[in-house]
Amino acid sequence: MADPISRRGFLLRASALGCSAAASPLMTPMTFAQAPGDNRLVVIILRGAMDGLDAVRPVGDPLLRQYRPGLGMELDNSGTDLDGFFALHPALAGLMPLWQQQDLAVAHAVSTPYRDKRSHFDGQDLLEAGTGMDVDSTQMRDGWLNRMLQVLPGAGSETAFAIGRSEMKLVSGRAPVSSWSPEARLDMSPQARLLLEQIYHDDPLFQETSHDAIAIAESLGLASDDSFGMSGRDMRAALKVAQQAGEASVLADFAARRLNEDARIAAFSLGGWDTHSAQTRGISRALGNLQDALLTLKDRLGARWDKTAVVAVTEFGRTARENGTRGTDHGTGGAMILAGGAIRGGRIYGDWPGLDEAALYARRDLMPTSDVRSYIAWLMHGMYGLDAGTLQTIVFPGLQMAGDPGLLA
Repeated sequence: MADPISRRGFLLRASALGCSAAASPLMTPMTFAQAPGDNRLVVIILRGAMDGLDAVRPVGDPLLRQYRPGLGMELDNSGTDLDGFFALHPALAGLMPLWQQQDLAVAHAVSTPYRDKRSHFDGQDLLEAGTGMDVDSTQMRDGWLNRMLQVLPGAGSETAFAIGRSEMKLVSGRAPVSSWSPEARLDMSPQARLLLEQIYHDDPLFQETSHDAIAIAESLGLASDDSFGMSGRDMRAALKVAQQAGEASVLADFAARRLNEDARIAAFSLGGWDTHSAQTRGISRALGNLQDALLTLKDRLGARWDKTAVVAVTEFGRTARENGTRGTDHGTGGAMILAGGAIRGGRIYGDWPGLDEAALYARRDLMPTSDVRSYIAWLMHGMYGLDAGTLQTIVFPGLQMAGDPGLLA
């Protein structure tokens, strides 16, 4: 099991690359586990803090456009109407058939117990540990999905593989879990290898990650193999493409193939959600990847989609108001996406707090009215029969489950 402190330390050392380092697909594995029964659960971590107010827009509230004049929320681009008040971002328009078939839902104004510090690293640690703020999530050695496997009668393990060398805290723990990554060749030219070794000589963790990045780019045919090695421009391009090599549809396709066999639970992550600037472009790309993942899962799972629940969660939301660079900053309340034939879709779950300044958290963020853990716990209760006591003390220590929201069809 990877040490979560090492993962945290590595991400902090990568801060020179910007906040997006916390959302790098090279940090995020795909994992699988067996569980009894026919139900399938897929957990997608959206790393970088998805802006729920943009993904699922409360266009019925006029303050949205007032707060965000530069984010493309004018009347003729308000998205795809869901219920007369909320609308899907245009990049998610391809999910409307799922909404109409009641295979897609949203829980809005949700968050983990994380408050105020607004750090990607701390927020992701808490999200994956599944604890409250009274527990130091950086010291937790296991994640909530692994703890569920530990108490699930009849659960076994399924060999699987991970993208990158780092393990998700979500699945860390006593229950055995493996990982998957695309095949990558390491037959770089001697000059390129030498250059990497010189650049990252004093930082072995960065050295390993850079080797992964170049290898993935090379496997996609994007790395130069001429006798002169890679130019600086080629290397930067390869690294950039490699960071995006966790192609959502590829991950979802592999997940579906395993879920069509012995696996019953899958977890992977998608990056690209840290939209401090130029959000219109950045979130459109990230939402497109999420849409690809969901549609690929539905297509590849076939009839098994009817017994599948997909949960897409993020570490926190973003500010209600846009900033000076047409982006949004780290916030609190956000949205979680629910999909699958097992979900009672076609509806927005949660209590909407409104966008009046007095109703905002700290007068800046969407006020959270529900705990993401509670929704996930109710899914586990309905899908696997786990009792509330186990869910509130072992899987999600300290959770007070709210009333059953009725997520399952």
